[in-house]
Amino acid sequence: MTTPLEDLFVKKRSEKRAALIGYMPAGFPTQEGCIEIIKAMIAGGVDAIEIGFPYSDPVMDGPVIQAASEQSLRQGTTAQEVMATVAAVSDFAPTLIMTYWNPIERYGVENFARDLVANGGSGVITPDLTVEESDPWMQASVEHDANRVFVVALSTSDERLKKVAANSSGFIYAASLMGVTGVRDSVTSGAKDLVARLRTVTEKPVAVGLGVSTPEQAREVAQYADGVIVGSAFIQLVQEAPTLDSAVARVRELAQALSAAIAEEVVRS
Repeated sequence: MTTPLEDLFVKKRSEKRAALIGYMPAGFPTQEGCIEIIKAMIAGGVDAIEIGFPYSDPVMDGPVIQAASEQSLRQGTTAQEVMATVAAVSDFAPTLIMTYWNPIERYGVENFARDLVANGGSGVITPDLTVEESDPWMQASVEHDANRVFVVALSTSDERLKKVAANSSGFIYAASLMGVTGVRDSVTSGAKDLVARLRTVTEKPVAVGLGVSTPEQAREVAQYADGVIVGSAFIQLVQEAPTLDSAVARVRELAQALSAAIAEEVVRS
């Protein structure tokens, strides 16, 4: 049985275009507001959604995502709200949770996989979980048909790329730079090289994230990747908007611009 995420990448490859993947932390700016914003992102052309699990000690998140997560935590967002957000939006687009390992372990590994899928989720991105320490998650995700998305970096060796690719499903998350998330002026040339290296060891889809924030950058990444991940740019619009209605309109407009830019490029079939 395939997940909605896997079906999405099959469809996008048949169309010879990259998927646009958007990120938003659960509970930001409020629980209800988050759901409205995610639906606006999808309406604007986002193909899949990453729902961030707000966490107090992130290692990959830059200041924009950190601030949004801290706001969400102050408002009392818990695992139940994260799962509720998945349930609210997963009928509209393939949905993943992006989370550090600690919340999964605390929730219960098998329970997390079970509840994710029960709420319509496709999988989980685990930026701080290494393949060598992933046996409990591997078992639970296989049992409940949840995709496992591991992250690779520019510094990842060729041998390790093989191991990560072999254990990933849904797609492989290629970090475009050595650092944290955030809006940047350009995407490093290393991202293209990293995707090329992955192409030599796997046929699985590869999506590029970290630092992709403008239509021009999305168009560039769509030339060589199967997926383009945008997070901080959407969050920053919400942070700067004077009202929720304004935030909804702004994220929809950015999604439309990103989607249009991606549609201009053809990726590997």
